[in-house]
Amino acid sequence: MNITEKFFEFLNQSTSPFYVVKNSSEILDSAGFTSLSFEEPWALKEGGSYYISLYDTALFAFKIGKNINGDMMLRMAAAHTDFPSFRIKPSPEMKEKGYLRLNTESYGGMILSSWFDRPLSISGKVALRNDQLFKAKEVLVDFKKPLMVIPNLAIHLNREVNKGVEINKQKDVLPIMGMSDENLHNYFQSLLAEQLDVPVEDILDYDLFIYNLDQAYKVGRKEEFICSPRLDDLSSVYALLHGIVGETSDKDIHMICLFDNEEIGNRTKQGSASWFTSMLLEKIFQSLGKDRMALYETLHRSLILSVDVAQAYHPNFSSKYDPTNIAELNKGFAFKIDTAQRYAYDTGAIAMLQQLCDLHDIPYQKFVNRSDATAGSTMGPVISTQLPVRTVDIGVPLLAMHSATETMGTKDLESILRLMEVFFSSDR
Repeated sequence: MNITEKFFEFLNQSTSPFYVVKNSSEILDSAGFTSLSFEEPWALKEGGSYYISLYDTALFAFKIGKNINGDMMLRMAAAHTDFPSFRIKPSPEMKEKGYLRLNTESYGGMILSSWFDRPLSISGKVALRNDQLFKAKEVLVDFKKPLMVIPNLAIHLNREVNKGVEINKQKDVLPIMGMSDENLHNYFQSLLAEQLDVPVEDILDYDLFIYNLDQAYKVGRKEEFICSPRLDDLSSVYALLHGIVGETSDKDIHMICLFDNEEIGNRTKQGSASWFTSMLLEKIFQSLGKDRMALYETLHRSLILSVDVAQAYHPNFSSKYDPTNIAELNKGFAFKIDTAQRYAYDTGAIAMLQQLCDLHDIPYQKFVNRSDATAGSTMGPVISTQLPVRTVDIGVPLLAMHSATETMGTKDLESILRLMEVFFSSDR
């Protein structure tokens, strides 16, 4: 299986943040990383490889150089495990004229129209009754089959649809799950109980998302493009995993941070605004026999990459882009630059990466929004307020960002994978 096929498998299997972390953990396990618990003392060793998951939707993996010393740096890269989708509400059953629908809410900024007429399934976590009251019993579930659809309204009944019609999140995009004349009490929980093979009364709560069942595939006469759900931001997650399991330099500590909840603002216990990253770094340094001041000194000479996708130039909508600073597909990853720091920007950090790319023939480009447009939020500015470290936002260019299916360049996958390899392995 080549690297693109492995990437496609990761995309297809990572159907909710829970499964992103599960699949990432399996990659790290296969590469010889040791799983840690934050609740226990650590005995970290130079040359060791470790990871820790946080509430099943965030993950941190790190490698300690074999010969770290007083002038070591932290080489860190961050991506996010979540993506826009529909989340299933409690008591979701809705019945009208025999149609069974599920009540949902949108998670993140979605292109709602892109979700019509697609096969949809369910993935996430279910919380079960437990004899230990203050210890959660949670299991993952992925139905992996078409369970529902959100049908479009026929054009004969919606003549203005091609002129632009507002889509109401509460009324217009509720998925149809079937036809039923039965009493719908506990219908959905019964479905979960059957899938998990547990009594329905044991299901107390859930955190479940609807996902697009379309698979990743190549497009174009020469297969120039990759189309898939969840490219934002699993293209970055996979690149970071690829980099951290490869060769790393001996003199530094290398870390990837896979945060949750970027699409809703980062301000959660497992998001990039959490104190957890600082707590984790302090525990790592303490386990290595180094104090907090040594951590602070190391942070000052360190570097963080916030790796999230960039807005690719769309030829049908050229007026939406800056006249001289665009990101094109298949021309390399993009530096994301914003004077208001909606993207983390540090000219010295950019220069460091440019030198690294030039040395290894890795293509890159620089993207800036139009001056009369605003940028989307990223992890970079949030991380750099928690950790005062040189931070730069980068990512592969993407078309149809936040659509049910997105598009990236095949060569851009090579670019970001190669960048993460050399970022962690190159000598200073």
